[in-house]
Amino acid sequence: MTDMTATQTQAEKLDSAASRKARIMGGILIALALLVLFVLDVVPGESATFRLTTRRDAIQIPDLVVPGAFNMVCAALLAFLGVRQLLRGGARWTSLSLGFGLLLLVMAFLVWATAGKAFNLTSMLQAAVLASVPIALGGLAGVMSERVAVVNIAIEGMLLAGAFAGALIGSLLGGWIGLVAAILVGGCFGLLLATLVVTFRMDQIIAGVVINLFVLGVTSYVSSQVFAEYRFLNNAKVFRAWEIPLLSDIPVIGPMLFDQNLFVYGAFILVGIATYYLFHTRNGLRARAVGEHPRAADTLGVDVYVTRYVHVTIAGMIAGFGGAFFTLGNVGRFEENMTNGRGYIGLAAMIFGRWHPVGALSAALIFGFADSIQQKLALLNTPIPSEFLAMAPYIATIIVVAGLVGRSRPPAADGKPYVKE
Repeated sequence: MTDMTATQTQAEKLDSAASRKARIMGGILIALALLVLFVLDVVPGESATFRLTTRRDAIQIPDLVVPGAFNMVCAALLAFLGVRQLLRGGARWTSLSLGFGLLLLVMAFLVWATAGKAFNLTSMLQAAVLASVPIALGGLAGVMSERVAVVNIAIEGMLLAGAFAGALIGSLLGGWIGLVAAILVGGCFGLLLATLVVTFRMDQIIAGVVINLFVLGVTSYVSSQVFAEYRFLNNAKVFRAWEIPLLSDIPVIGPMLFDQNLFVYGAFILVGIATYYLFHTRNGLRARAVGEHPRAADTLGVDVYVTRYVHVTIAGMIAGFGGAFFTLGNVGRFEENMTNGRGYIGLAAMIFGRWHPVGALSAALIFGFADSIQQKLALLNTPIPSEFLAMAPYIATIIVVAGLVGRSRPPAADGKPYVKE
């Protein structure tokens, strides 16, 4: 009888929490509807023109012209979703309603910013995919680490170290050697993190912060004292975009996915390999077992220490590859703290993606879109200061980490040191 009462009490608490969350989401959606209605209103008769192709595209399609009244429709749909959440909301619909509501908000914002002007939507989407690469690779590095229960705060430092090594070695020995050096340097820092947290059982958060500060200090010193004087050490060749025949000619999708550089294709390939490895191979199953219940895995003959060492080192190599994107895939030179927090956003993408490689990639694309939108809309001279638009990816990160998109459950042993008995 006592157990039944406790179960009922727990169920009531869960229902109450779900109802409270639904009411909060309903209020947010109604607030977004008012924002679109009164702030993002478009002058009657004006329309937004979105170009879907460029002059060099083999296949030309007409521009997409969206009337300003579209924003009124978005406001009505947001209000409907908000009222529905208040009246009938449940845990099943909360995240879906919020996701659809945010999509409507972005669409309304684009129409408002482009009203009376023309804007190339395809180029922005192409830039969004490019901007998502370091975030996706940082998120994938986090997945590989945390699936074996090692919290990897050091992703930011690993990205920065990869960018630095890519620029330095790439300038001296060429881009491909620089890329290999970036991967190896990232792997070395992954090995260092594994040594600190697995062998010496150092607090995982502190170990990651130490690595980040160390890399930031060393690279900043070399950048200001050495690169400033010997500029030939910081002038690497950039990997150019590779067009995939036929596929790159597909309107919108072609330039976005099949006219990119080595790092974009590498990110998609690595996500596919990691997904297959973690969920369809014996070693992947063992890695996940180490992250969920290391003692049980040890009992079954899995070497917990070796598994963690290997996966954290691989995570460092992935992050090093992602760091090389900043120099070898973008500007060709290293600048102080040029990663600018992308490693931390990668961790948020990992959480948003529920510790799954594909989920982390999907979240990274959203963050990449938020990152690229402020760069492209600055050309339209919108009344919003560019500094506020630059906050978009970080605001998205706060929303994700705050849990407004739904609770995510990390591996059960995540962050816990293991002591073999």
